[in-house]
Amino acid sequence: MSPDLSHIDTWLFDLDNTLYPEESGFMREVEGRMTRFVEKVTGLPRDDAYALQKKYLAEHGLTLKGLMLHHGVDPADFHALFHDLSLEVLARDAELLAALAKLPGRRLIFTNADDIHAERVLKHLGLRDLFDDVFHIASFDFAPKPDPLGFQRMIDAHGLDPNATSFFEDSEKNLKPAADLGMTTVLVGPRAAASTAPFVHHRAARLTSFLAGARLKESK
Repeated sequence: MSPDLSHIDTWLFDLDNTLYPEESGFMREVEGRMTRFVEKVTGLPRDDAYALQKKYLAEHGLTLKGLMLHHGVDPADFHALFHDLSLEVLARDAELLAALAKLPGRRLIFTNADDIHAERVLKHLGLRDLFDDVFHIASFDFAPKPDPLGFQRMIDAHGLDPNATSFFEDSEKNLKPAADLGMTTVLVGPRAAASTAPFVHHRAARLTSFLAGARLKESK
């Protein structure tokens, strides 16, 4: 059966590993640079730095948040690590562009990345003009997903009706606060089919085919 999204008029999307496939491998380079940064800041050997990186991610929703709280890291220094990343592994998807373009209502990005990274990736993928705004980590004052405060700041900033909003994410845990608020949640990516979380309403191995097959609100 086609997923029924006919009640949705605001489309909220995570960015990395959601608007492009995880199989691209792009985030592996991001993770590698992050680990090297943690090594430099803490003086830990690589394996220990990687373990701390993942510990902060699990505890705070974002490695950067742990580095800020426990090591006084300047977010600008951290984000600068990723501003010269090659985007060659990210390919434009004409079918995804078409599927996004037909979605009725507003389209927004909700990402734990910074504004420069988000703009670079969206422009490279040819998606920037399809979105009304990018709500990035500084927009919600470093209360990263899945912190409910970040979600509330998103809702307040854009006047969202959660009951008419669908949120697309590759991270299962980031969908729980969205569901608690009344949003329709969609888990995207290779692990989506295996998810049994009750707060995941739809599962999509491929975002493009999911959107193309969804039942949408009819235009007036």
